[in-house]
Order: sequence, then C-alpha cells, then structure tokens
Amino acid sequence: MRYADKPLVEISGLSKSYGKHHVLNDLSLTLDPGIHALLGPNGAGKTTLVNILSTLIPYDSGSVRVLGLDPQRQRSQLQGLISLTGQYAAVDGALTGMENMLMMGQLFGLSRRDSKHRADDLLERFELTAASAKRVATYSGGMRRKLDIAASLIAGPQLIFLDEPTTGLDTRSRQALWDEINALAALGTSIFLTTQYLEEADVLAERIMVLHDGRIVADGTASQLKDRVGGSTIQVHDGAGHIIETLPTQGSAQEVAHALSALARQRPDVGITVRRPTLDEVFLELTGEPVTDQNDKQKENAPA
Repeated sequence: MRYADKPLVEISGLSKSYGKHHVLNDLSLTLDPGIHALLGPNGAGKTTLVNILSTLIPYDSGSVRVLGLDPQRQRSQLQGLISLTGQYAAVDGALTGMENMLMMGQLFGLSRRDSKHRADDLLERFELTAASAKRVATYSGGMRRKLDIAASLIAGPQLIFLDEPTTGLDTRSRQALWDEINALAALGTSIFLTTQYLEEADVLAERIMVLHDGRIVADGTASQLKDRVGGSTIQVHDGAGHIIETLPTQGSAQEVAHALSALARQRPDVGITVRRPTLDEVFLELTGEPVTDQNDKQKENAPA
C-alpha cells in the first residue's frame, strides 16, 4: 500500500500524560508527504510524539493516523511501512557493519540476497564500505550513527522518523546525511525529523513545527516562521567591518532598493549586508529559550 491518496500524518486532539505530567496537550496536526521538521526545547514532547507515531508507545486520547493507519490498533501493519532512528545509535557492537545490515534486512523480511544487495548500496552511500567487515564496537560514534541510519533504510520504508539524526556527527558527515535525506525525498520517501540544530531544519524541511509545552505553537515554512520575528535588516558597516547602524525593513525589493539608494548617495564608502531573521531568533521568541543552550546540552550528551 502506498499513501499517495492519504495524508502522511493525521492527528486530532492527541493527549499523552505520565502520571500528572501532561506531555502532549490536545495536539492536532495534518502533514502531507515530504520532509517535515519538529523543533522544541528539551522536555517539549518531541520524542514522545515520535514514539507514538512510530508505534512504540500508546496515546491516551485523540485520533492518530500514520499512512492511514492507527499506530495503536494497526501496529504490525504500520511497522512494515515505516522506520525509526532514535537519538543514539542502536546497532550491535559485537557484529560487523555488514552483519548488522543483513540482520536488519532479514528482520524486515528481505531475502539474504536482497539484504546483501541493499546493504552493499547503503554502506557505499554512507561511506562505510571499508569498515563493513569490522566489528561495530571499533567504530567511532559518528560511524555507528551512520550505520544506524543506513540500517533503518534497508527495507525502503515509506516514512522515516529521524529523532535527532545528526547527534555526534561531524560537519562533513552531517552534510552527507543531509544530501541522503534530500535524495530519499526525491525518490518519494517522506521524512519526519526532530532536531535542535536549527540550520538542519532550515536547510531540509519543507514545513517546520515548533512544539512547546506539549502544543504546536508555530507551523509553516522556514520563511513564514522568520516573518513572525520581523522583516529584513540592513546592516551598515564601516571600513573595518564593524556594524555602525541598522535599518529595519520589511524585506521587499522596492523597500531595500530605496534604502540602499539613499545610503549610496549619503554614505557611498560604507559596506552593507541585508540580514534576515534566523530560526534561532524564532525559537527564542516562541519558547523563551536560547537555542544555543539547547545545542550545548545536545553536544554534552552526544555519544563519544
């Protein structure tokens, strides 16, 4: 079954509590196929939502459909269509990279031949071929992370949940994973991504949702969310590159051109940059928490 005739995710009135702690509060959301990013501070409910959508935990109330299926009542059927990569690599250190891949393929019902073919392709795409015969216990944290993600792709899922996928990856590996996510989306696979690297959401996601205190407090494209903070700002620089003045604008070509024309007449020697709001500023305005603190926490907790 393909989901082309159904929304990717349909949620209405979803609630989840642990004791007296309400993690998700009357949450409603509809997503079409594509790449979607879920942002939020620690404790906002991101992982709980992913775990519900990916069949790992039950919800308390409301309605949930993923690829047209209820993850609570049609769990087995849905599990054959999706894949989940958690915050930290879950591969078996006692096995080699190839053995991990073959094991995952067989768990998903692939023949050994098909598993080997898919494993060879994915190991090459994630630059792990040279290490495929080595025990995973000898891998670096970044290599384990890449293997974990590669293994989650072996059955060609229709929807992939990536929970903090680039935790522990260096810049080059992170860029390689971004390229792979875009390649998967181009082939028709949908991605549901949680991240605290806001650049990641900005680069990848067609739609970004901000979760705070168990509710979606913002939802839209990166550009739409940035517009909530304000328009563009023209920064005026002296010869040493120091910002000596800022001129707020709404970002239209006509308004920016008018401001630059006036600057060129009055102060032709200055330099200028036109700056758009960042997702970091959106995050701070919506949640009251600086994202740099969140990224620092993520780095502290990342695997070695």
